[in-house]
Amino acid sequence: MRMFNPKITRILPSPPDVGGEGEKSSRFEGDKEDGPIRVCFLIDNLSRAGTESQLLALIRSLDRSRVEPFLVLLDGENDLSRSLEPADCPVLRLGVRSFRRLSAISGAVRFGRFLRQHRIDILQAYFIDSVYFGVPVAKLAGVRHTLRVRNNLSEWLTPKHRRLGRQYGRTVDATLTNCEAGRQAILQAESLRPERVIVLENGVDLDRFRRFEPPDTARPAVRIGAVANLRPVKNIDLFIQAAAELCKGCPNLQFEVAGDGPERGELEDVIAKLNLEGRFRLLGPVADAPAFLASLDIAVLCSKSEGMSNALLEYMAAGRAIVATSVGANSKLLCDGEHGVLIHPNSIPELVAAIERLLKDPELARRIAASARQHVEACFSREAMCRRFEEFYSCLVHGTTKKQSH
Repeated sequence: MRMFNPKITRILPSPPDVGGEGEKSSRFEGDKEDGPIRVCFLIDNLSRAGTESQLLALIRSLDRSRVEPFLVLLDGENDLSRSLEPADCPVLRLGVRSFRRLSAISGAVRFGRFLRQHRIDILQAYFIDSVYFGVPVAKLAGVRHTLRVRNNLSEWLTPKHRRLGRQYGRTVDATLTNCEAGRQAILQAESLRPERVIVLENGVDLDRFRRFEPPDTARPAVRIGAVANLRPVKNIDLFIQAAAELCKGCPNLQFEVAGDGPERGELEDVIAKLNLEGRFRLLGPVADAPAFLASLDIAVLCSKSEGMSNALLEYMAAGRAIVATSVGANSKLLCDGEHGVLIHPNSIPELVAAIERLLKDPELARRIAASARQHVEACFSREAMCRRFEEFYSCLVHGTTKKQSH
């Protein structure tokens, strides 16, 4: 049996002990303090996927005078996860990869000690394993508020996980999701009181996408691409089949997908079967998403299901001409014909027709791209997202919102 030694990296100095042995700190007794609210974020591992990227962006951007973040990784031992750890936040790696191993018990002890040591006010857990592990430990450690985050529509959950989801939905103070479609799915699946499911919308770092050249679908070699994990729900197979149809009449098109995942081998087989080698490339993980998007003229999202798509927000921020399926929050982010072209999911003809429309009308492509950028600037900035979370935390801990200092 392999044992994992939990490690703490870049831990800030511990707060002084309050009270003598056997006494609780005033924070755990519920006194309303003037200091920042201490929030511990718990997630399995870090990666460049949407949920993990949004979490890291939130940690980086929170106003430290209002919220002091702490990050705990249920596993956290792989090289990519280590490389993405934030430099300005305490990080604890537990090395727990299976609840059936002794490392889970050791990890729970270390985690509870960490929560008490740093007098955490709120635990915010992402993904089901972190929720199952973290919520009971946090309650035993005296953390007053527990939250779970569910940003997808959970169509993949097994009956067992659905039962556990209903149980934990009643155990935590609130379930956070990033769109109304996600909220309605959770309410329907778990029969929770409406006030226990909270929508806190995502945001995007607009500064990373400034001064991009507008798309030009009249250029000799038009580039069409997507940012997506290679999983069935992202429906890249549909994108490849649409590319094969488009290439019949447009020999100047190039297709690329930034992202990796378990479907890569199957998708490469589809590309080969349709004779698209050299025309449709799977690039794997791309560290510089803005540079990739800057190279595209048309950005595609063909998912079967979405919450609020981080990729779609980035397409808008980059000012690309967009084609997206009308699932999840996509129809809220994009007004059809104004900020992008919306299509039904699983429709190759509609995807082909939408891309052809933008290819044949370069002015429409430029107008849609500029309008998408303006819309995301007005409603979905990273700053606006952080203020939403800060106000929610203040209301949860203090019972009311506190004025933000300037």
